[in-house]
Amino acid sequence: MYWIYNICLVAYWLLQIPILIYRLVFEEGFYDRLKQSAGVMPTPTLQQIAYHNAIWVHAASVGEVVAASPIVRELKKKYPDEMVVVSVVTATGHRMAQRIIPEADGHIFFPFDLPVITERIVDIVNPKAIILIETELWPNFLRLAFRKKIPVMMMNGRISSRSMRRYSLIKRFTTRMLCQIRRFCMQSRIDEERIIAMGAQPKRCTITGNTKYDQTYAEVSEEERAALRKEFRFDGKGPIIVAGSTHSGEEEIVLRTFGEILKKYPKARLLLAVREITRAPSVKFAIKHHGYSVLRRSKMGTEEDDGTSPQVVILDTIGELGRLYSLADVVFVGGSFVKVGGHNILEPAAHGKPVIVGPYMFNFQEIFELLESRGVCLMTKSEHEFKETLMDLLSHPDTMKRMGEAALTVVHENQGATERNIKAFEQLVAEAGVKLGGRHES
Repeated sequence: MYWIYNICLVAYWLLQIPILIYRLVFEEGFYDRLKQSAGVMPTPTLQQIAYHNAIWVHAASVGEVVAASPIVRELKKKYPDEMVVVSVVTATGHRMAQRIIPEADGHIFFPFDLPVITERIVDIVNPKAIILIETELWPNFLRLAFRKKIPVMMMNGRISSRSMRRYSLIKRFTTRMLCQIRRFCMQSRIDEERIIAMGAQPKRCTITGNTKYDQTYAEVSEEERAALRKEFRFDGKGPIIVAGSTHSGEEEIVLRTFGEILKKYPKARLLLAVREITRAPSVKFAIKHHGYSVLRRSKMGTEEDDGTSPQVVILDTIGELGRLYSLADVVFVGGSFVKVGGHNILEPAAHGKPVIVGPYMFNFQEIFELLESRGVCLMTKSEHEFKETLMDLLSHPDTMKRMGEAALTVVHENQGATERNIKAFEQLVAEAGVKLGGRHES
């Protein structure tokens, strides 16, 4: 089965050549990223992380990086002399990791999962243990770690229904892969049931909760909040709506609804954070078409900025949304009016904000059910229902306050997953005969 996987992987990359050439020409920094993923590390990175017996934490993109942040922070707190290397797949994930996981000794791009490339990078990092965040299953990487007797565990494990369907098509191969992972720390009962159904051994699985409840990078003091309001020119004379991680089709829903809000609250402001930053110019065009004044965050202080307070600010930067949720009166989290499955609703909840979503939240099913049951998160099935719900909340500040207080309570009650994951990790390395506590030169 591995040879079929490798042939498909090579074929995939061959088909990607035109796209890779385009990105090499037009995307800043893509050459260095591609070179590193192909197994050629820049000299400073190589000198920093090579042959130190690191703990390797792999987080694919932004969401996994957020989950990894408290894990790495706790590892470095308990074992300051251990080297911890964080790998990512995407450029946005790499930038986020550098920003919110400064404790890591190195931030690298995950290698293409081809045997020769993977073996080269694994030999360089020379890990004493590997931690996979959420659902990162790379067959050649896992096979190599198993052959080298490197203990591997999954932390903050999450299996979406879509992933379940995909992996069920190759059940035999998936079971073999999962046998190479020694411990599965899953977010919820549903995730544990799914990983077992995919082929994981039940005795290796446990429920430890979601480390995203433990994140602290987005904490904002009242002084910082006041400074952010001033920077974004939100003068406090009208409600602030934050629409986070929106996809194509969702901006139109939000903008039409915002038009209705402006009729009742002329001083209202909208902060619109597009999920894909490259879409910011087209979203700006759509906002102008609706007749609203608009400014992109990345253009503040440039010739495009006339110094006035725009009705809509497009957030087209990386790593700021978590903090900016603190400015909202009400938050809409995107990816939920399209069949993406929703995005992280814990971030606004951690700021004590009422949250509204669309009908598709299957990627965060357990978290959504918990927040919905406590009256923190409201699901709307249509644009009309979304508009009615948002207008109703804005006209009832006491309801919004109660929802915010409930949000903070839920988050505080569910913290502690990081500590449970770290304990499971310590048990794993002890069973594998791996010592923690110091950095080991090769």
